[in-house]
Amino acid sequence: MNLKSFSLLLLLFVVACKSTKDVVYTAPMSDIEETILDTMQITASSKEANIELPNYNPSYTRTIDLLHTKLNLKFDWQNQYVLGVADLTLKPIFYATSTIGLHATNFDIKSIKVNGVATNAYEYDGEELIIKHTKEITRSEEVVVTIDYVAKPNEGPVGGSAAITSDKGLFFINPLNEDPDKPQQIWTQGETENNSRWFPTIDRPNERCTQEIYVTVQDRFKSLSNGKMMSSKSNGNGTRTDYWKQDKPHAPYLFMLAIGEYSVTKDSWKGKPVEYYVEEEYAADAKEIFNHTPEMIGFFSDILDYPYPWDKYSSVICRDYVSGAMENTSAVIFGEFVQKNHRQLIDNDNDLIVAHELFHHWFGDLVTCESWANLTLNEGFANYSEYLWYEHKYGRMRADLHKMTELRNYVGSVDNQGAHPLIHYGYEDKEDMFDAHSYNKGGLVLHMLRDYLGDDAFFAGLHRYLIDNEYTAVETAELRMAFEDVTGQDLNWFFDQWYFESGHPQLEVIYDFDTDSKEVVIQVEQVQDPKENAPIYQLPTTVRIYDEIGKMHERQILLNERSQEVRLKISDLKPQLVMIDGDDILLAEITEQRSTTEYEYMATYDVPYKYKVNALKKLKGTANAQPIYLAHMDHEFYGVRSIATQNIKVDASVESMLVGKVKTDPHSRVRSRALVALTNKDAAPHTDLAKEVLKKQEAYPVVAEALMLLKSAGDTDAIMYAEQLKDEKSGAVASAVADIFIDSKDPKYADFFTDKIMNTSIYEFFPLMSKYGKYVPYMRADQRSDAATQFSAIAMNPGENNYKKFMITSAMNNMRNNLKGRNGDSNDATTQ
Repeated sequence: MNLKSFSLLLLLFVVACKSTKDVVYTAPMSDIEETILDTMQITASSKEANIELPNYNPSYTRTIDLLHTKLNLKFDWQNQYVLGVADLTLKPIFYATSTIGLHATNFDIKSIKVNGVATNAYEYDGEELIIKHTKEITRSEEVVVTIDYVAKPNEGPVGGSAAITSDKGLFFINPLNEDPDKPQQIWTQGETENNSRWFPTIDRPNERCTQEIYVTVQDRFKSLSNGKMMSSKSNGNGTRTDYWKQDKPHAPYLFMLAIGEYSVTKDSWKGKPVEYYVEEEYAADAKEIFNHTPEMIGFFSDILDYPYPWDKYSSVICRDYVSGAMENTSAVIFGEFVQKNHRQLIDNDNDLIVAHELFHHWFGDLVTCESWANLTLNEGFANYSEYLWYEHKYGRMRADLHKMTELRNYVGSVDNQGAHPLIHYGYEDKEDMFDAHSYNKGGLVLHMLRDYLGDDAFFAGLHRYLIDNEYTAVETAELRMAFEDVTGQDLNWFFDQWYFESGHPQLEVIYDFDTDSKEVVIQVEQVQDPKENAPIYQLPTTVRIYDEIGKMHERQILLNERSQEVRLKISDLKPQLVMIDGDDILLAEITEQRSTTEYEYMATYDVPYKYKVNALKKLKGTANAQPIYLAHMDHEFYGVRSIATQNIKVDASVESMLVGKVKTDPHSRVRSRALVALTNKDAAPHTDLAKEVLKKQEAYPVVAEALMLLKSAGDTDAIMYAEQLKDEKSGAVASAVADIFIDSKDPKYADFFTDKIMNTSIYEFFPLMSKYGKYVPYMRADQRSDAATQFSAIAMNPGENNYKKFMITSAMNNMRNNLKGRNGDSNDATTQ
């Protein structure tokens, strides 16, 4: 406990005291002398008497250590049961005990043995299994508990959260093989504490053990688990038993299984297996789906000076997955949204999520947060790895574009849901920790720490943190101490304000020039609400000053007052541009007063991405904007070209250049925006260009905009191209095709909408349902009835994604109300 918390507890204890006490001091040793101090009487007011300790979620108290887990598993697909035998090796942490406590949710316990001897001395309430041993076990003794059980993950209470939509732990997909468009699969999702839905364990993040899993499956299936496959033996009855072993310890929530009909593509990194499990249809695209994985492993191993520690690195794609992806040690699960063909992957790679899950293998798997209150020690690092990879592979501007999005999403979450400390012991539910604080803010804070310490010290500190804490659970103090040990600095000030205080600074900045002293004057106000944030932040930052000839000068300053004036001198002439946080490092909202001329300089100079794009946007409609946009149409970074293309004024001289962009720009986002600009100006003259795109270009966003150009121009070929493209696997193309079919008012396209909605991913589901609502009035009654039957099956399916069920139910209600509004009361199936 830190001193601040201890002082608060002491104060609350004293205030709550109602009795009169004598305070006595007793001297040590033999010359005992009692000193009676003045009697104190402390009386709490009625208001103070209601003061309560704040909510606090401690780390799990470990009484017994789970050393090893051995599982023998079979599956009842009909009932969706796990038939298991678990051998758990345990010993006390310190104190002798005769009680062994395990987590096991909704099991049928068939038998229990302790060291091979059957016992009925246990209690089980459906969630916790308490086994009473016949004698006390000391910390020098190991005990093996064998549990024969049936796990029923589909039965019993089921919950979920925004981040992980179901807590069933283990999922049967299409278990009876009734859906011809969906493969049969079994997969697991252990985070947060859900693996105890399919095997007995100590299901807490500060536990860890080694593991063995024997899994019996039908011969047509492949299996995947943590560690190495040690053997695979045919049972002679159409089944096979695969034996997986991981001899390095990790947390129980990182155990995994995936079973299905997969194509496996082999790769490697320094002799270690790298594998990609995808559905057969995507076998040719597997390496592109998981592009750069071996390169990423090498890059992260190098910057951390800690080689990838696990036996292999496997990636598997699972249908109907309940989260984005999960960093199970050496065997990562990804949702089906990453499973794309070549055309879908053009300028739309999976680098971000692949990097995120890979970096977890150091931060989260090797070194694990000891409680969910410390989740950012897993997720903040994984989020920052995305920046590190982008910076390494694609350059600083690509990384800064990502960081700008991270900051915007974090600030948006604070505006909508409020702020809490990054290390949040007072959470209401552990699932609440999976938010833009643990992820976005955690990564942004690491970026500031890296800038403050310098790259050499930052990465040396990460190396020290990993070496000191490998295969253990940690809290934030251990991260701080690793950096302090490396640098010799006291970093409490940094960790206190960024990890243990809520919120972030909000700065109001005014720039001026003192003509008498020839100094740049910067007025900075920290205006954040002190009730919700730290009242004053210490902010080491860089000021960039561009002089009268555009030369850039940097000055390091410290902002540490609520209201502060900073004076800097570089020459006797007034500078053209002054920028606080000139390197774009601070996690802060900064409000500045700037002239159009300053934005022109900002757009022209070599400034970080955030400032350049902000200036380009601010200049829209101003007198000198056009030549500045034109100058950025060939910028090296596609993000800048895209913003310039989006904002340029389209006239006759620009149209030909935009046509050239549509045909030849290296990035599909720029090509798409050029098409949008032409469509908004006048689509009719460019229908031939759109048709050329539809015939020659592969990138789906460009194809979708070409379709929309034809639609806007009223071109009669639009429907022909829409029919040709209706089966493409692209949400953008499906959306454009849907708009064209809606305009046709032809009921013959009903199957397009229902097929897409039935088979689309959750990420494309909502916009399609919205468009479907517009098309419903043009459908025949029998078509609406058939669709309602299919959609009702989704809404009533207990195994379906909860958000999908909610959205389809809401959409059906909206469609019913719309039809009633048009037709009065209706008796067809859609309105029932």
